[in-house]
Amino acid sequence: MSIYQRFGVAPIINACGSVTRLGGAPMSSEVLDAFREAAGESVPLEQLQAAASKKIAGHTGTEAGLVTSGAAGALTLGTAAILAGHDLKRMEQLPHCDGFPHEFIIAREQRSGYDHAVRAAGARLVEVGFNEIVSNAGVRRTESWEYAAAINENTAGIVYVHAANSQPTLTEVVEVARQHDLPVLVDAAGELPPRANLKAISATGAALVAFSGGKAIRGPQSTGLLCGKRELISSAALQMLDMDDHYELWQPPADLIDTSLFHGLPRHGIGRALKVSKEEIVALLTALDLFASGAYDAQNQEFRSWLELIGEELELANVNATCYLATPFSSERWPLLDIHIDEESVGTAFEVCQRLRQGSPPIYVNHARLHEGLLTINPLCLTAENVHILAKRLCEELK
Repeated sequence: MSIYQRFGVAPIINACGSVTRLGGAPMSSEVLDAFREAAGESVPLEQLQAAASKKIAGHTGTEAGLVTSGAAGALTLGTAAILAGHDLKRMEQLPHCDGFPHEFIIAREQRSGYDHAVRAAGARLVEVGFNEIVSNAGVRRTESWEYAAAINENTAGIVYVHAANSQPTLTEVVEVARQHDLPVLVDAAGELPPRANLKAISATGAALVAFSGGKAIRGPQSTGLLCGKRELISSAALQMLDMDDHYELWQPPADLIDTSLFHGLPRHGIGRALKVSKEEIVALLTALDLFASGAYDAQNQEFRSWLELIGEELELANVNATCYLATPFSSERWPLLDIHIDEESVGTAFEVCQRLRQGSPPIYVNHARLHEGLLTINPLCLTAENVHILAKRLCEELK
């Protein structure tokens, strides 16, 4: 009996990937060992975060870094740092921003539910641009001049959601921000791999970058990274850490928090609810070392062989579907298997997906393209044992 069954919850076969709702990516034995070892002793968290800052800075080429409660937590803390800096009154006031700049410019096409993390700190989002391609009204997307035109005395910064096809480019947006002495906060939660993005995104001059720690890095699912300018990381840390100490005794590491920038000891900040444990910090740093060194790359070849096996079994079973590898193989990125089903024969992709979830064991496939009649198999969270079970269940549903 599994640990989850002891609590009355049936474990699933996760063919969907490192999504939060299914628990994120699997952690390696090295990461789990680090987690367990870290649980055996106590350390001051500001000292541990200072050590984490050095490690993160080394891997990202930035001035400083912070382990956060996921990429969403990184976005909230990054926003709070930009809004308040080291002004203790502003820290206490957040998320109410009366009396100081609190508008963040964002491309309309980059809006999503995830920007709630930015708004939670007190920011007001100002949209620019039109996604005329999606609205079938033209060929243009957001342009850099539109960011510049929206800047006024209430502008605190720019939020940019990074993707391979984001327009305008981050470099262009950073240049606009530089001309107006504004910081750019980048949401790069899912932009790993490639590993090069750890440094390439920050190298554009963006003030802060947020990465997920529970996806490709394969750290604890609830962790993230915030990296960038030292002064902003200092403010973010100050607004997250436990501040219940005597001022006479409080001595945070100078390379994490610059106490020369303020006078007094702030109360718990808006980021207090976004705390991370010592075990999570150590586990994420261990996972970051593994990811950055390419330690996961060899497993991607095994993932490819699993997907090929599933495709071969479906072909032998003569199912009402066509399979093909959807992602070109590379050493850093695992492939995906797309299964285009014959909906007239076996029901809609939504119905097949639902039947897989309701089976025993429950199977969750990636559902991003069900509207196209496609089931997608992501191998990241599979095991050699459940690959055969997955193939068998797919054959049963698609015959």
